[in-house]
Amino acid sequence: METTMGIIVGVAGLPLFVLGLRSMFKPRGMGKPFAVNPQGAAGLSTIRSVAGGLFFACVSMLALGLATGQTLWLLAVAIVMGAVAVGRVVGIVSDGLDKAVVPPLVVELVIGSTLVVAHFVLGGSV
Repeated sequence: METTMGIIVGVAGLPLFVLGLRSMFKPRGMGKPFAVNPQGAAGLSTIRSVAGGLFFACVSMLALGLATGQTLWLLAVAIVMGAVAVGRVVGIVSDGLDKAVVPPLVVELVIGSTLVVAHFVLGGSV
C-alpha cells in the first residue's frame, strides 16, 4: 500500500512539476493557460516567481515527504492546493462561472484530497 501511495503522490506531483518548468522557463507560453497577459519583464517575472515558485515549492515538499517519510509535507501541499481552490471558488462567486475554471479547480481538489488521504494511509497524524 505504501508503494502504491508513493506512486500516486508522484503522479499528483507530475503536473505541478511540468507547470513549474513551463512557468519558470517559458513564461510567455503560460499567459494563455493562466488566462493572464503578462506586461513586459515585470509580468514575465511574476509568472516565473509566483506561479513557477509555487509549483516548485509544492514539488519540493512532496519530494521531501516521500524521501523522509514525514507525511506532514503532503498536508502542506494539500493546504496550498486547497487555498488555490478557495481562490477559484471566490472568483466564481464574485465574477461568475466560466467553464474554463472548472477543470483546474477539479484538478486542485483531486490533488489536495489525494494528498490528505496519502498522509493518513502512509501513517501520518495531525
